[in-house]
Amino acid sequence: MKATTKKIVKKVEKPKAVKPVAKKVVKKTTAKKPATSKLSTVRLPAVGSTAPAFKALDQHGTPHTLSEYKGSWVLMYFYPKDDTPGCTKEACLLRDGFPFFEGLKAVVLGVSVDSVKSHLKFVEKYQLPFTLLSDENKAVVTAYGVWGEKKFMGRTYMGTKRVSFLINPKGKIAKVYPDVNPTKHADEVMADLKAFAT
Repeated sequence: MKATTKKIVKKVEKPKAVKPVAKKVVKKTTAKKPATSKLSTVRLPAVGSTAPAFKALDQHGTPHTLSEYKGSWVLMYFYPKDDTPGCTKEACLLRDGFPFFEGLKAVVLGVSVDSVKSHLKFVEKYQLPFTLLSDENKAVVTAYGVWGEKKFMGRTYMGTKRVSFLINPKGKIAKVYPDVNPTKHADEVMADLKAFAT
């Protein structure tokens, strides 16, 4: 008998179809700007408008209001911080020119958000002859529109801007100094006061 051989047929599997991989769509996201306080959008009081009323404590803890200075010229200067280079320079130049202000019976009021205690140290250290007002609750800086967003060395933060206001004897804003140069401000104000008051 002849041996029969069975043919072994191997089934060849067809390659499976490869589904195309869907590309992920990457949405471009724009960096969100840091939130800005509403306080930074407050405008400065305009020339000719009534100067905002306020009540604040001086370096001795004595309360002051704007109304008590009615009838006098008032320089109300806002500054960032006690005993820092620019603020010290500005204060000392106003101190050196103070006899001129006294001669015109003009009042000088410095305002920052520092404490009463900080103001007293600043006044005593540099023998400042005028009043510094403490505005820790930021009521005055807000009313005058000088509290807002600031930038320094790439850092953004909220703080007091270096701005001054010359207020006439009727309580009206006579001049606004929106970008004060600490080294020139005293001379600038004295020249303006001389023109206004004499």
